[in-house]
Amino acid sequence: MTAKTEHDLALPVGVTLDRFIMRSQSAFPYATGELSQLLRDIALAGKIIDREVNKAGLVDVTGAHGTSNIQGENQQKLDVVANIRFIRALKNGGEVCAIISEEDEDILYTGNDKGKYVVAMDPLDGSSNIDVNVSIGTIFSIYRRVTPVGTPATLADFMQGGRKQVGAGYILYGSSTMLVFSTGCGVNGFTYDHSLGEFILSHKNIRCPQDGSIYSINDGYYNSYQPAVQEYLLDSRQRGYSARYIGSLVADFHRNMFKGGIYLYPPTQAEPKGKLRLLYECYPLALIAEQSGAKASDGYGDVLDIEPSALHQRTPFYVGSARMVDDITARL
Repeated sequence: MTAKTEHDLALPVGVTLDRFIMRSQSAFPYATGELSQLLRDIALAGKIIDREVNKAGLVDVTGAHGTSNIQGENQQKLDVVANIRFIRALKNGGEVCAIISEEDEDILYTGNDKGKYVVAMDPLDGSSNIDVNVSIGTIFSIYRRVTPVGTPATLADFMQGGRKQVGAGYILYGSSTMLVFSTGCGVNGFTYDHSLGEFILSHKNIRCPQDGSIYSINDGYYNSYQPAVQEYLLDSRQRGYSARYIGSLVADFHRNMFKGGIYLYPPTQAEPKGKLRLLYECYPLALIAEQSGAKASDGYGDVLDIEPSALHQRTPFYVGSARMVDDITARL
């Protein structure tokens, strides 16, 4: 057996996020470089949160922060950390003029009125799971502003509707950290290589199976769901479907997109308008779903077609394999 050369022993690095963005820039809706830089800024913030999550058991960043956000939910310490990190990265990047976050009531201004984009985000979805080492994530949505560059952003920049997103995605912090995003030209996934400090293209042109056998829902609210949803759940059990519910929207969505399944968050007696937020949870995941061949519905139509009316607007949400979404919506 001949000795291997240094070249033979070297493993292929693959396509980094930066290289992928440069190669794909011509396919972006606005190929002037700003959107490319904005995606890099989001990736940088994701790397920082990855670091914070991975040392969570060693420093005092787990547990409740002692305050509530605009939703009335108890903030976790990592919610606050993630919110600060993402806001700082977007401000320093220079491409964003304003931000809305799940953690803040009003629009946050970056101080750069010349920025051409606005971002809506849930900086750390499922953060209550961090204490038990369960996957969590970040969700983001990007719009090109409609107000004149050089003036302060307004509500109108965020109220454009889901079809006007120029980019959307999520970062999953789990057994590995993955950045998944779309700019309207398919969906691609990048896995973070800690040894290189780079996101590497690992899942090209992701496609969701048209059907599946997994359903993800909080079964504890069964008695509070409308009869059509209860009927669907009973049928799912009779069909031998697997119930898989992590309690982190990003993690449940990610699994079902790859394996085939449906995530359901219907209205309940306590939350008749649904609980998930339209602008920074449902819109971005609906765009990812549509671009991967899946579907997202509020029970009556496509989520991307819902007309927004408030920054923290809520909606019912059914997302996943197309045939499974069609099945539940046909019953509603």
